Formats: sequence, C-alpha cells, structure tokens
Amino acid sequence: MKIKAIVTGATGMVGEGVLLECLDNPDVEQVLVLNRRPGGRSHPKLRELSGVDFFNLAPLESQLAGHNACFFCLGTSSVGMSQAEYERVTYDLTLSVAQVLARLNPEMTFCYVTGAGTDSSERGRVAWARVKGRTENALLRLFKNAYMFRPGMMKAVPGQKNLKPIYKALAWIYPIGRALYPKGFCTLQEVGRAMIHLAKAGSSKRIIDVPDIVELARA
Repeated sequence: MKIKAIVTGATGMVGEGVLLECLDNPDVEQVLVLNRRPGGRSHPKLRELSGVDFFNLAPLESQLAGHNACFFCLGTSSVGMSQAEYERVTYDLTLSVAQVLARLNPEMTFCYVTGAGTDSSERGRVAWARVKGRTENALLRLFKNAYMFRPGMMKAVPGQKNLKPIYKALAWIYPIGRALYPKGFCTLQEVGRAMIHLAKAGSSKRIIDVPDIVELARA
C-alpha cells in the first residue's frame, strides 16, 4: 500500500523531521503539508497549503479527502500560557482538524505526537498532561487506527532548518542519553519511520512510547 499522508507542524522541529522522512521513504507516494506560513521546501512528492486556519478547514475539504494517513506534529509548550489558551491550541485545534479528517477519511491512520508524561486518566495534578490525555482519548475514540506518540528527547534529521537555539545548545546530550537511558531518547528519523510503518501495517498497541518507536522504525 502506498501512503498518501497529511503532515501538520512541518515548520516546527518534529514535523519537519517527519516530513523529511516521508519525502525520503519510497512507501510514501504523496505528502500534503498544512501550514500557517510557507515552509519553503519543494519536492516532487510534496504539496503545501499555507495560510491554513486549522479551526476552519471547510474550504479545503476537497483537497483533504483521499488521504490514508495523517502525521499530526503540530503542538506547543504550555510554558507561559494559561490553561484555557493551552487547551485551545492543543485540544480544540487538534480535534477541529481530526473531526474533519475522520469524516472525509474514516479509515485513515492518525498519528499524534503528544509527550512523555501524558495523563491518560485526565485527573492528575499536572495541567498540560491532563489536556494532552484528554486529546489522546478523544482521538482514540474518533479513529480506529489512531496512535499516540510519546517521544522523549529527539535527535534531529540531517538537513533540518527548524531547530530552536536551545535544541542546538543541548544536542550534545543525545548520544550520552541514548547510551545511558535508551527509553528516553530516539531520533526523528525513527519517529517518521514508525509512523510510516503504522500507516502500512498497524499495531494492536495504541500508545507508542520510545521503545515502541525504535522497534517500529526497525520493522
């Protein structure tokens, strides 16, 4: 099966890494990127829609139909945000997109990048973890082929442009962390490959932690 994927968050570190793996992978036939601002990348497989209002995808529905995977990498840190703001850009925005895609492409594989420490119970003390857990649970109800990615620290893919200065400053930690604590470290290439594998073959496991990412990337 050839994959026709939608990728969000490609102007951020995680989404860009996943996009590069999709463009390089022969199992991916087409990639449609949804961006708020132009990503500035061209490739024969790639089509980009920029200026996207993620809360109103109605004008784009004809272009969103016919895809069998969505790699949802759009997200933000909760630092400096009120809980209401964080819920809007995490839960509300994600579900706004996911509900449209589930209606147009009900059989699609939906991979959502969430985070280590997400609270599936939605009742813990940490606000961001509750919001992420609520988002995960809603997506798992919405798609029968939904997978929640909970990576730790990720190594960038060669050629990435969208790296924050703090990541560049801390990149030296990765090889040490991978050697000493492999459960907390993976590469963005592995994240992308794991998503592609799930789009092709699926899995009975719906919560995808770092060891799962590494195993799926090798499959």
